[in-house]
Amino acid sequence: MGFTEAQEVLVNSSWEAFKQNLPHNSILFYTFVLEKAPAAKDLFSFLKNSDGVPKNNPALQAHAEKVFGLVRDAAVQLRAKGTVTLGDASLGGVHVQKGVVDPHFVVVKEALLQTIKEVAGGSWSAELSAAWEAAYDGLAAEIKKAMS
Repeated sequence: MGFTEAQEVLVNSSWEAFKQNLPHNSILFYTFVLEKAPAAKDLFSFLKNSDGVPKNNPALQAHAEKVFGLVRDAAVQLRAKGTVTLGDASLGGVHVQKGVVDPHFVVVKEALLQTIKEVAGGSWSAELSAAWEAAYDGLAAEIKKAMS
């Protein structure tokens, strides 16, 4: 069946809601990541030497915005052409260099969904979750391909 227009609308609207409170939502996202995988702290330069998740950290916010933005872009691509293409060919190499492995993708996916659930509030639904999951899975698959 492919990625539907309704799914793209769901991802786009919740992406816009995410960006409206980027500082808070970025902290929320990385808090969820570290709750699930405390050792992942060493994978992020902006988390390495801090206790917990630093507030008002431009690098943290920029990275969160990039992660969620890439998933949103993956949704747009899935709707338009049924596949995801990485706009940044270096993403695979960066993930290899940082030591990212398959379980990390699961942690990020869970944290991303948990963050969107918080952002969406009363708008959270199985359809919204499925749309973000499909977009994330498409992006993660392409990053993993670029890592090998």
